[in-house]
Amino acid sequence: MTSETATLLRRQLEDRRARLDRAIAEEGPDADLVRLLRQVDSALGRLGSDEFARCVVCHEHVDEADLKLNPLLEYCLCQLTDAQQRALQHDFELARRIQAGLLPEPNLAAAGWEASYRYDPAGVVSGDYCDLWVSPGDPGSLYFAVGDVSGKGFAASLLMAHLQAAFRSRAGADVPLDALVANVNRQLLDISLPSHYATLAFGRAGADGGVEIVNAGHCPPLLERGGDVTALGPTGFPIGLLSEEHPYEVTRLRLDEGDTLMLYTDGLTEARRADGEEYGQHRVERLLARRTPGRAARQLVRDLRGDLDGFLGEASRSDDLTLLALRRTGAGRLAA
Repeated sequence: MTSETATLLRRQLEDRRARLDRAIAEEGPDADLVRLLRQVDSALGRLGSDEFARCVVCHEHVDEADLKLNPLLEYCLCQLTDAQQRALQHDFELARRIQAGLLPEPNLAAAGWEASYRYDPAGVVSGDYCDLWVSPGDPGSLYFAVGDVSGKGFAASLLMAHLQAAFRSRAGADVPLDALVANVNRQLLDISLPSHYATLAFGRAGADGGVEIVNAGHCPPLLERGGDVTALGPTGFPIGLLSEEHPYEVTRLRLDEGDTLMLYTDGLTEARRADGEEYGQHRVERLLARRTPGRAARQLVRDLRGDLDGFLGEASRSDDLTLLALRRTGAGRLAA
């Protein structure tokens, strides 16, 4: 295993441990949470040794690319026949196509807003959640969401699809955002494993320029106004992690024409180049602050993606990446 992979896996495992510690402190020693914490501690103890990530069936080491998707993986494909592997590859491709079909239109205008996004899975499918839509029950608003499901691969992508259905089916003018997120949180706690939760920035933009956002433990959305950039911190815990006793709060803003809101996943800020340096939130803020009059949301997403590519150079991304820009236009037409 390369030192780069070992560093990445340690960071992922330590992040899981910190989140589980917080959940146990809030909820008490739940048996599932304690079991998961022991698994993470065991993996951290073996990381760097020859016993880490050996398949429990054939005792060979699990492929590094698979470990990056799940650092607790204990199986490889050793027991699959050639025909079974071909069938699995077919399922992978089908899953990729289905997930791509769930994504919204990449450029959308409604209620005096324009929005654009970029969605780049690190593997076949992504655990990032990205959505833009106008609810039939609230035609005067544009709903937007960017989230990151814990883990990667198929389990995370299934949960991403569930989140999309849950939020789209519940959104409406008479539904407060904090109550909506709390409702989905309860549902997620009922149906998912304790190891699977999601950070989320979920919002509603109105025709009057008003914006409401619930940030459930996600990367801070960035508001650019007149060249000044403000980070909008979390207003609650990740969904699917803690009980409804921990309410969500709503951040309310009013944007003027030309003001922009940028949402993203940590596949942007935690992307690392070959020397180990992270891209970081400060680079996102710096690019946003370089306001160009009339810069469309679509162009901002392109600029940010290009800046990340230039920073990484030959280094490859190891995490899913989602960027979403929302810009106040004052007119409900789609930018060219």
